[in-house]
Amino acid sequence: MTAWPDVSGDTALSIRVPHADALVRTGIPAHVTVLYPFLHESRLTTPVHAELAALLRTHDAFDLTFAEFTRYPGVLCLDPWPADPVRALTKALRDRWPQAVPYRGIFGDEGLAPHLTVANHEGPDTWEAAYTALEAELAPRLPVTAAVTHVDLIVWDGTAWHPVQSLPLRRPEP
Repeated sequence: MTAWPDVSGDTALSIRVPHADALVRTGIPAHVTVLYPFLHESRLTTPVHAELAALLRTHDAFDLTFAEFTRYPGVLCLDPWPADPVRALTKALRDRWPQAVPYRGIFGDEGLAPHLTVANHEGPDTWEAAYTALEAELAPRLPVTAAVTHVDLIVWDGTAWHPVQSLPLRRPEP
């Protein structure tokens, strides 16, 4: 069982942040979601893959720094800075595939602000104190900076997420 109503064949676009894996307590690798869910796996034709790759290549690679915590009820996150490049990726994808509504509309049409989830397992009676303690433990390890050179297309098989395609971003000219 997952926290989201994942359906076998769901896909997502995400940015892996391996340098932050040691900070994460969710049981899944550190990442920033660009768009979840994207298109069902059955709709990922060769032309869709090509169009997706071409669209992402119009966006420059960038760096993200994670230095500050934020919280949603029951969730401890790290804010990426700057968040605008992630928002621009999401917007471009949504403009092209408007049927891909972030988080199935659970948080409105725009979804959530870009974030890296650190923990989301505490209940309503314990999450404030637990996440205050976790922030104190992890703060000395911040900031974490990651070079974002690609976006990963992943698919849910009903049990776990698996990589499908690594989609490079444009490399700025030297």
